[in-house]
Amino acid sequence: MSTAEIGDVRPYLTFTLEEELFAIDVAKVREVLDYTAITKIPRTPEYMRGVINLRGSVVPVIDLRLKFGMTKTENRRNTCIIVLEICNDNEMVILGALADSVQEVFELEPDQIEPAPKFGTKFKVEFLRGMGKRDDKFLMILDIDKVFSSDELILVQQAETTESIMV
Repeated sequence: MSTAEIGDVRPYLTFTLEEELFAIDVAKVREVLDYTAITKIPRTPEYMRGVINLRGSVVPVIDLRLKFGMTKTENRRNTCIIVLEICNDNEMVILGALADSVQEVFELEPDQIEPAPKFGTKFKVEFLRGMGKRDDKFLMILDIDKVFSSDELILVQQAETTESIMV
Protein backbone atom coordinates (compact mmCIF):
# COMPACT_ATOMS: atom_id res chain seq x y z
CA MET A 1 0.00 0.00 0.00
CA SER A 2 1.42 3.39 -0.89
CA THR A 3 1.47 6.37 1.42
CA ALA A 4 -1.15 8.03 -0.79
CA GLU A 5 -3.59 5.23 0.07
CA ILE A 6 -2.98 5.69 3.78
CA GLY A 7 -4.08 9.35 3.59
CA ASP A 8 -5.49 9.89 7.12
CA VAL A 9 -3.89 10.34 10.50
CA ARG A 10 -4.48 7.01 12.22
CA PRO A 11 -3.77 5.61 15.67
CA TYR A 12 -1.55 2.53 15.79
CA LEU A 13 -0.79 0.02 18.53
CA THR A 14 2.92 -0.76 18.62
CA PHE A 15 4.35 -4.04 19.83
CA THR A 16 7.59 -6.01 19.66
CA LEU A 17 8.53 -9.38 18.21
CA GLU A 18 12.13 -10.24 19.08
CA GLU A 19 13.90 -6.89 18.63
CA GLU A 20 11.61 -5.65 15.84
CA LEU A 21 8.97 -2.96 16.33
CA PHE A 22 5.58 -3.46 14.63
CA ALA A 23 2.34 -1.49 14.47
CA ILE A 24 -1.28 -2.40 13.79
CA ASP A 25 -4.16 -0.04 13.06
CA VAL A 26 -6.02 0.34 16.38
CA ALA A 27 -9.32 -0.26 14.54
CA LYS A 28 -8.23 -3.93 14.16
CA VAL A 29 -7.49 -4.37 17.90
CA ARG A 30 -10.26 -5.53 20.22
CA GLU A 31 -8.18 -5.72 23.38
CA VAL A 32 -4.82 -6.64 24.84
CA LEU A 33 -4.66 -9.48 27.37
CA ASP A 34 -2.00 -10.65 29.76
CA TYR A 35 -0.57 -13.99 28.71
CA THR A 36 -2.86 -16.84 29.76
CA ALA A 37 -2.80 -20.61 29.40
CA ILE A 38 -3.27 -21.71 25.79
CA THR A 39 -4.90 -25.07 24.99
CA LYS A 40 -3.06 -26.77 22.10
CA ILE A 41 -5.15 -28.12 19.21
CA PRO A 42 -3.73 -31.26 17.54
CA ARG A 43 -2.81 -31.28 13.85
CA THR A 44 -2.58 -27.53 13.38
CA PRO A 45 0.34 -25.56 11.95
CA GLU A 46 3.16 -24.79 14.40
CA TYR A 47 2.38 -21.06 14.39
CA MET A 48 -1.15 -21.83 15.65
CA ARG A 49 -0.43 -22.17 19.34
CA GLY A 50 -3.98 -23.18 20.33
CA VAL A 51 -7.04 -21.50 21.81
CA ILE A 52 -7.99 -19.48 24.87
CA ASN A 53 -11.31 -18.98 26.63
CA LEU A 54 -12.22 -15.30 26.44
CA ARG A 55 -15.32 -14.70 28.54
CA GLY A 56 -16.93 -17.89 27.27
CA SER A 57 -15.79 -17.57 23.65
CA VAL A 58 -13.10 -19.71 22.06
CA VAL A 59 -10.37 -17.55 20.52
CA PRO A 60 -7.55 -19.10 18.43
CA VAL A 61 -4.06 -17.82 19.28
CA ILE A 62 -1.36 -17.35 16.64
CA ASP A 63 2.37 -16.97 17.32
CA LEU A 64 3.33 -14.11 15.00
CA ARG A 65 7.02 -14.77 15.61
CA LEU A 66 6.66 -18.28 14.14
CA LYS A 67 4.46 -16.98 11.32
CA PHE A 68 7.23 -14.53 10.41
CA GLY A 69 10.03 -17.11 10.56
CA MET A 70 11.35 -16.10 13.99
CA THR A 71 11.79 -18.24 17.09
CA LYS A 72 8.81 -19.35 19.18
CA THR A 73 7.37 -16.77 21.58
CA GLU A 74 8.21 -17.61 25.18
CA ASN A 75 6.05 -16.62 28.13
CA ARG A 76 7.94 -13.76 29.75
CA ARG A 77 6.90 -10.91 32.03
CA ASN A 78 5.61 -8.66 29.20
CA THR A 79 4.29 -11.37 26.85
CA CYS A 80 0.70 -10.61 25.91
CA ILE A 81 -2.08 -11.60 23.54
CA ILE A 82 -3.44 -8.96 21.18
CA VAL A 83 -7.03 -9.86 20.26
CA LEU A 84 -7.59 -8.84 16.64
CA GLU A 85 -10.49 -8.56 14.22
CA ILE A 86 -9.36 -9.80 10.81
CA CYS A 87 -11.47 -9.36 7.70
CA ASN A 88 -11.29 -12.11 5.11
CA ASP A 89 -13.70 -12.45 2.19
CA ASN A 90 -16.10 -10.05 3.96
CA GLU A 91 -16.13 -12.29 7.05
CA MET A 92 -14.82 -11.19 10.45
CA VAL A 93 -12.43 -13.59 12.21
CA ILE A 94 -11.39 -13.00 15.81
CA LEU A 95 -7.98 -14.29 16.84
CA GLY A 96 -5.27 -13.64 19.37
CA ALA A 97 -1.70 -12.84 18.39
CA LEU A 98 1.19 -13.40 20.77
CA ALA A 99 3.53 -10.43 21.17
CA ASP A 100 6.67 -10.04 23.27
CA SER A 101 5.36 -6.73 24.59
CA VAL A 102 2.94 -3.94 23.75
CA GLN A 103 4.54 -0.51 23.64
CA GLU A 104 2.02 2.30 23.11
CA VAL A 105 -0.75 3.73 20.99
CA PHE A 106 0.06 6.81 18.95
CA GLU A 107 -0.96 8.53 15.75
CA LEU A 108 1.11 8.62 12.59
CA GLU A 109 0.78 11.37 10.02
CA PRO A 110 0.80 10.24 6.37
CA ASP A 111 4.21 11.91 5.89
CA GLN A 112 5.62 9.66 8.65
CA ILE A 113 4.80 6.54 6.59
CA GLU A 114 6.83 5.29 3.65
CA PRO A 115 6.06 2.42 1.29
CA ALA A 116 7.33 -0.97 2.39
CA PRO A 117 10.79 -1.76 1.01
CA LYS A 118 10.94 -4.28 -1.82
CA PHE A 119 13.98 -5.94 -0.23
CA GLY A 120 15.93 -6.00 3.00
CA THR A 121 13.16 -7.38 5.19
CA LYS A 122 12.63 -10.98 6.21
CA PHE A 123 8.85 -10.53 6.04
CA LYS A 124 6.68 -10.73 2.97
CA VAL A 125 6.21 -7.22 1.64
CA GLU A 126 2.49 -7.84 1.07
CA PHE A 127 2.11 -8.17 4.87
CA LEU A 128 3.20 -4.55 5.30
CA ARG A 129 1.15 -1.40 4.77
CA GLY A 130 4.34 0.60 5.05
CA MET A 131 7.21 1.65 7.26
CA GLY A 132 6.54 4.23 9.93
CA LYS A 133 9.06 6.51 11.55
CA ARG A 134 8.89 7.66 15.12
CA ASP A 135 11.71 9.19 17.17
CA ASP A 136 14.35 8.12 14.62
CA LYS A 137 13.15 4.50 14.79
CA PHE A 138 11.44 2.58 12.03
CA LEU A 139 8.44 0.38 12.67
CA MET A 140 6.74 -2.07 10.35
CA ILE A 141 3.05 -1.31 9.90
CA LEU A 142 1.28 -4.62 9.36
CA ASP A 143 -1.70 -5.09 7.08
CA ILE A 144 -3.07 -7.76 9.42
CA ASP A 145 -5.83 -8.73 6.97
CA LYS A 146 -3.12 -9.92 4.55
CA VAL A 147 -0.90 -11.77 7.05
CA PHE A 148 -3.10 -14.86 6.87
CA SER A 149 -4.34 -16.49 3.68
CA SER A 150 -7.94 -17.64 3.29
CA ASP A 151 -6.82 -21.25 3.80
CA GLU A 152 -5.02 -20.36 7.03
CA LEU A 153 -8.05 -18.53 8.39
CA ILE A 154 -10.23 -21.52 7.56
CA LEU A 155 -7.85 -23.62 9.70
CA VAL A 156 -8.22 -21.08 12.51
CA GLN A 157 -12.01 -21.23 12.29
CA GLN A 158 -11.95 -25.05 12.23
CA ALA A 159 -9.78 -25.11 15.34
CA GLU A 160 -12.21 -22.76 17.06
CA THR A 161 -15.15 -24.97 16.09
CA THR A 162 -13.35 -28.16 17.16
CA GLU A 163 -12.52 -26.73 20.57
CA SER A 164 -16.09 -25.43 21.03
CA ILE A 165 -17.43 -28.92 20.37
CA MET A 166 -14.94 -30.49 22.78
CA VAL A 167 -15.89 -28.12 25.63
